[in-house]
Amino acid sequence: MRQFFKMMFASALGVFLAGGFLILLSFSLLVSLISSTGTPSEYVPKNNAVFKLSLSGVISEVVGENPLDFLIGKNSYELSLNDILNSIRIAKENENIRGIYLEGGMLSAGSAHVDAIRRALTDFKESGKFVVAYGGTFTQAGYYLCSVADKIFLNPEGTVLLRGLSSETVFYKGLMDKIGVQMYVFKVGTHKGFPEKYMRTSLSEENRQQIESYQQVIWNNITQQIAESRGIRPENINLFADEGYAFAEAGKAIETGLVDELKYKTEVEQFILELSGQAGKKLETAGINKIKTIKEKQPVHKEKIAVLYAEGEIRPEDGSVYSSEQVISEKLVNELVKLKNNDDVKAVVLRVNSPGGSAYISDQIWHEVKQLKEIKPVVVSMGNVAASGGYYISCAANKIIAEPNTLTGSIGIFGLFPNASGLFNKIGVTTDVVKTNRFGDLGDISRPMREDEKALIQRYVEKGYETFLSRCAEGRGMTIQQIDRIAQGRVWTGEQALQNGLIDELGDIQTAIRSAAELAAVDTYSVMEVDTTKDFFKEIFDKGFAGIKNRMVKDILGKDFELFESLQNREFDMGILCRLPFEASTL
Repeated sequence: MRQFFKMMFASALGVFLAGGFLILLSFSLLVSLISSTGTPSEYVPKNNAVFKLSLSGVISEVVGENPLDFLIGKNSYELSLNDILNSIRIAKENENIRGIYLEGGMLSAGSAHVDAIRRALTDFKESGKFVVAYGGTFTQAGYYLCSVADKIFLNPEGTVLLRGLSSETVFYKGLMDKIGVQMYVFKVGTHKGFPEKYMRTSLSEENRQQIESYQQVIWNNITQQIAESRGIRPENINLFADEGYAFAEAGKAIETGLVDELKYKTEVEQFILELSGQAGKKLETAGINKIKTIKEKQPVHKEKIAVLYAEGEIRPEDGSVYSSEQVISEKLVNELVKLKNNDDVKAVVLRVNSPGGSAYISDQIWHEVKQLKEIKPVVVSMGNVAASGGYYISCAANKIIAEPNTLTGSIGIFGLFPNASGLFNKIGVTTDVVKTNRFGDLGDISRPMREDEKALIQRYVEKGYETFLSRCAEGRGMTIQQIDRIAQGRVWTGEQALQNGLIDELGDIQTAIRSAAELAAVDTYSVMEVDTTKDFFKEIFDKGFAGIKNRMVKDILGKDFELFESLQNREFDMGILCRLPFEASTL
């Protein structure tokens, strides 16, 4: 009888597993079919068309497509900088599109990304086409973009959230003291402030000064450009922010010259309808998803300038259920090797948007950038942030180009190692170790670290800093002493980095592409973008249905997923790191 039940159980298990496999296979085929047939057809704009750009969500460099959007609906919280810039350019060149309608919303973006979009809108206006903006709520990023418009309309009950910049750092020392965990910190660089969250309960004076410095530079740039576009003085903008007029009646925005009129959305759309010359009674618009499908008549050339995106923290790929964010891992090395061996690629633009991370992985990428540079030119284009490890992987390039408000530098290194003996004592956990050599149990979190162990790790960190300095000095054609004076973990804006020699030029990714072509001595070329976003189907087979669940959770939570994911990634704060000392603030 026992044998009968064993056979019955084995048969049932086999049927269950086979059924699960068939379900997974069928689901994959279904999604694959939808993905292959879901490519949108080309949008052909009618005469007097209007491009409606909704400024709501979080802007990233590139955003991967999710074939499951048809099941759970697509959130608009994640916007692609690449798509926005390309759509504005297409709209400028298409003779049927009369203008752009900017609709303000809850937009969050880094200052360098916003600068790039603002320049694209300014360039669009130079074609003679109109730009009109409307919002119920303008965030600082949204208003900064909309300030280039010919007309800015605000809802009578709306608000302009110009309040100034701020940066918040969360400190864990008090919590760790309560639970009995001590963090050993080893660092080089007086401004390398990242470990402070484990050492202190507030910012050090050096860290506070560097944050104040970069914030003031960025805010001055923002207020100056808004003032020039609106024909007002920067003092008006600071008055609006200091007096808290963001929470006053909407009329204050008119008094200070920030907006032109108070109108409801239907009134604004009627205004745009007449301005565009559309014949109907209702304004017809097309969003990014339509505009980006317009086929451009551009010749295809054999010679290519490749654009490779490096976005996110520098760390190993995370195989956990809850991680789907973009990271810079050793996979980037493989992409660099492919580009090095591709004879059609004459130069490479490495687009870096990273606060740094693993010192080891940064060095692997640096090495491959250097190897690539010996074969063909490499130009780095910096996004919102290319600091610490982000600068490490950039410094070997032939040329570095950054936005004025890019955060870069932060040349420093540190190590974090926990001592949880206090926690173990509180909960009654004990350990016992058997080892063959003196340092065999180095890193054991159940006991305090010995002085000779601390000295060993500190020397290792100092060696890493010296390596970092030498990489930068070699790449920038400077001495180690010159780099050390502007290093020490100090964060600089793009403008400041140009002055101290950490970068070569201010500009956007198009500037970098043109520069790469010049260095490669090619006049005619096509731009080849290398897609480094996570592949949906690979996630399915790598992570199974857990990966699908993760993507669904991300789409449902929207922006709140960032907080959830950041808590999952705290483990990557441990070890030897070169990382920005704070989370880069958004507008």
